[in-house]
Amino acid sequence: MERHFEQELEQLKSKLLTMSALVESGVYRSITAVVQKDRRLAEEVLQNEARVNRMEIEIDDQAISLRALQQPMASDLRLITAAIKINTDLERMGDLAANIEKSALSLMDERVVPHLIDVPHIAALVQNMVRKSLDAFVSKDAALAQSVLSSDDAVDALRSAFFDELISFMQREPT
Repeated sequence: MERHFEQELEQLKSKLLTMSALVESGVYRSITAVVQKDRRLAEEVLQNEARVNRMEIEIDDQAISLRALQQPMASDLRLITAAIKINTDLERMGDLAANIEKSALSLMDERVVPHLIDVPHIAALVQNMVRKSLDAFVSKDAALAQSVLSSDDAVDALRSAFFDELISFMQREPT
């Protein structure tokens, strides 16, 4: 029985990693589609969201089932609880990537707004944070998890600078 439980935990982690890769890809594709005004890529992101949503339900069901039927102890219970929280956050990130695409599709035919902040760079940092976060979770690496927090501060600073730049641009160019 214990071996089956361990296999189920590994399967849960594997599904989270698969979902994470889908979300990471969605973030990358959403930004690339915006920057390159690529309608086909934007539509792929929206299709990808449905798969992320299905995976969220599968992972949630599996985690709840493990918690209810296996009555895990301490560290396994924490792992399952963390998986549920991570699952919710990944699904939300997938939704946000899709929201970027919905906006991008509506702006596809508008002129390009010049900017100084490198949006693809910010997206790459976010992708890296997602990857590191899941790697830290799966390998139980606290130092790697801590490094994500530093990256988060850098992304927040870039986001704020980008926001300020856009406000300034809109004030100069109200049209």
